[in-house]
Amino acid sequence: MTTPDFTGRTAIITGGSRGIGLAIGQRLAEAGANVVLTSRDQDSADAAAAQITGNALGVAAHVADEDAAQRCIETTLERFGSIDILVNNAGTNPAFGPLIDQDHARFAKIFDVNLWGPLLWTSRAVKAGLGERDGHSGVVVNTASIGGMSFAPRMGMYNATKAALIHITKQLALELSPGIRVNAICPGVVRTKLAEVLWKEHEQGLAAKLALGRIGEPVDVAEAVLFLASDAASWITGQTLVMDGGQILGDATGFRGGFGG
Repeated sequence: MTTPDFTGRTAIITGGSRGIGLAIGQRLAEAGANVVLTSRDQDSADAAAAQITGNALGVAAHVADEDAAQRCIETTLERFGSIDILVNNAGTNPAFGPLIDQDHARFAKIFDVNLWGPLLWTSRAVKAGLGERDGHSGVVVNTASIGGMSFAPRMGMYNATKAALIHITKQLALELSPGIRVNAICPGVVRTKLAEVLWKEHEQGLAAKLALGRIGEPVDVAEAVLFLASDAASWITGQTLVMDGGQILGDATGFRGGFGG
């Protein structure tokens, strides 16, 4: 496959200072896009942008802050002249544990960041002209999770936000059609700081259960976003692309018979 050409197009990636967000920014920039990376503080945003080869800008913006979102949108337009791709990647999980042990503060924070954030940024980007340029659809990619399709101990609140984000992705795909495509990615366990509790102490055992024998790397997710943002996916909207090494299929250890290496 040839690398898509994003020359002249501009992407905003929320939560872009590390992990999956930074990897997405790097791949889009390598393909020619102008990239805007957001983080909660300016130093982190600047440090992330410095790691990008190409046109990159770091902007401090808490994902649930309406004024910060609007400032980022305006800064992007002033710097690059358009917004063509929005990747709603910022996420959090302050509510790790049983549902009945959560309090309202953690409930509000996780839903503000994981659900309100993508809605807020999509709204501001669309109203600023996302999808109005000739030749390409506007693109929104939401970072959901396979947790939004299943159940896991201590992950109930997080998974609820991702299930809702999958639903909202489909709703937005209809509401914003035909000029804007909206899709979601659903990663499994990826080597990121946010997901450390899921892999750091038992990576080998977890990897052994996966059909593909390893946990994900941020670049695995970035490649999928690159595809969904490209014209190769121009007839795809309202979909959830799972990338989990086969995790959602279940424990693979009992199925292996020596085939495939």
